[in-house]
Amino acid sequence: MRLYGVTGWKNAGKTGLMERLVTEITKRGLTVSTVKHAHHTFDVDHPGKDSYRHRHAGASEVIMSSRNRVAHMIELRGAGEPTLDDLLARLAPVDLVLVEGYKRDCHPKIEAYRAETGNPLIAHDDSTVRAVASDTPLTLDRPVFDLNDTVAVADFILAEVGLARAAE
Repeated sequence: MRLYGVTGWKNAGKTGLMERLVTEITKRGLTVSTVKHAHHTFDVDHPGKDSYRHRHAGASEVIMSSRNRVAHMIELRGAGEPTLDDLLARLAPVDLVLVEGYKRDCHPKIEAYRAETGNPLIAHDDSTVRAVASDTPLTLDRPVFDLNDTVAVADFILAEVGLARAAE
């Protein structure tokens, strides 16, 4: 399974870029899965729902299934956050996995960058950042793309992971 990351600081445009990349790459006939890291507590179900009630009763894992989707929730209950590799091992095979976040992991990444946030570029100190998608012109030792040029960013990522021909 090929892996490529989208990294950047908060409000840099990561999620929007991820969404556009998934649309663009799947439109080319490739299969894509995503993994997103959250720095905060989150919940995918809500109080009163059966799955929520199962988890709060003490279930270690809850799987909800319908004809449209399956959700698998695992309560860590102090076991520690799984690594990116642990999560990737759970995914069904696809052509490409796009990872949002996990900026300290060693997979190749493109950095989403918006000047207005005032944050420094991660690319300056991180060789795993192979390119930057920016809302402002930058002079770097690696490719810089317009943050909104999804086609160019997708072309770059697919070439990087060896899928450019598969998408033709």
